[in-house]
Amino acid sequence: MTQQNLLRSFFWSVLLVFLAWDYWQSPPVDLRFEAPLIAAGSGQETHGGHCSMPSGK
Repeated sequence: MTQQNLLRSFFWSVLLVFLAWDYWQSPPVDLRFEAPLIAAGSGQETHGGHCSMPSGK
């Protein structure tokens, strides 16, 4: 196995381990508090992160 293949395998292994850890450590998504997809762009307030907060303009 060449060094490039070894580094590529290491990268994907670390990424998969991180994604699995993140999945198991994150709280489950409560879909009742999510805005419905049909409401996208309707002005209905969302309950997301900083990107959904009003900009104050």
